[in-house]
Amino acid sequence: MQIHLAPEFQGTREGTEAEGIVRNCVHCGFCTATCPTYQLLGDELDGPRGRIYLIKQALEGAPVTATTQLHLDRCLTCRNCETTCPSGVQYGRLVEIGREIVDARVPRPAPSRALRWLLKEGLTSRLFAPAMRLGQAVRPLLPQALKAKVPPPAPASARDWPTRTHARKVLLLTGCVQPAMAPNINSATARVLDAAGIQTVVAAGAGCCGAIRTHLSDAAGGLDDMRRNIDAWWPLVDEVEAIVMNASGCGVTVKGYGHALAHDPAYAHKARRIAEKTRDLSELLPALVPVLKPRLKKPRWRDLVFHPPCTLQHGQQLRGGVEIHLRNMGFNVSVASVESHLCCGSAGTYSVLQPELALKLRDRKLRHLEATRPQAIVSANIGCITHLQSGTDIPTMHWVEVVDEALSRGFPSLRVTD
Repeated sequence: MQIHLAPEFQGTREGTEAEGIVRNCVHCGFCTATCPTYQLLGDELDGPRGRIYLIKQALEGAPVTATTQLHLDRCLTCRNCETTCPSGVQYGRLVEIGREIVDARVPRPAPSRALRWLLKEGLTSRLFAPAMRLGQAVRPLLPQALKAKVPPPAPASARDWPTRTHARKVLLLTGCVQPAMAPNINSATARVLDAAGIQTVVAAGAGCCGAIRTHLSDAAGGLDDMRRNIDAWWPLVDEVEAIVMNASGCGVTVKGYGHALAHDPAYAHKARRIAEKTRDLSELLPALVPVLKPRLKKPRWRDLVFHPPCTLQHGQQLRGGVEIHLRNMGFNVSVASVESHLCCGSAGTYSVLQPELALKLRDRKLRHLEATRPQAIVSANIGCITHLQSGTDIPTMHWVEVVDEALSRGFPSLRVTD
């Protein structure tokens, strides 16, 4: 696709990057077939091809409006279109640039600005945990829409952390909301790795991966989050085998640190090193399965359906591994026979900012997942897990939790999370 940058974007880092991405697009339209919002709304401008055209117009200096902003806001950034695209268009990066340009020119109404500020500052704040505890204390009194965002309190055993030390070590990013909303995911990760002779280390000072601020058009704030994490991890980076992510949304972001900070001479090398060392937890499974399988007892949840998060299957291009390795450990794992590639509607803060579309996608996804008649739904990202659980009575959890539960039955010293 031809593009002629307006003078204000010529020679800029964002303009040059966006120009290259747009030129790769051949306008074939394959992406529309796998775009969740296009399938729901049927509007060309609510699909990747249409949004690329809107961003192209903005880059060429055409006026942008609140309608332009709305079409970009409705994008889930699921990156399904990148998996489909035969030309390798890096749409996810392009839409981030486009949103920054449009947001700089189209002021949002005060309520929208307030909500977006609350999300980017509140979700990443140390005050989030006490706020979540307060919400859980009054959860029965909350309106349904808010109640769906507040999971029930976790039992005390959900925070049990192994105390053994091992020569083999990995760093774990605990995340910004996960410790408060689903603490058992992190402790289950540590217990499973401990059973395989690997110690899980958490670096003080590490926090949000940067995705929340970046996706809310606060690029500078997102980069500051990335730099803070790099500073926290750097003294330990040579002492660990990997930097492990058990939230695929964080994983795809941290794996992109090298690109995000390539322009920063103080951090470019460190960012590349961090990105190279980052692994999704599922990438450790091939080595873990032979060690863990003999120790597993009959699990509470054997018949599982796996929902692969978009950040895992499209962002990180990791597909099939979780299902294969869980089956190798003795679990009966299926995936939805229809639309397993489509987003569930969580998409970070999307379910808060675009609740109507998010709920339609959630319910559509759950129909396909529940059709497999599972004992439990498993996924690999806290956002997906919380969003899906809000619409079903079927237990919904991280896949590492079912492995941990089966291990705990084989080791009386490990407490089973009820």
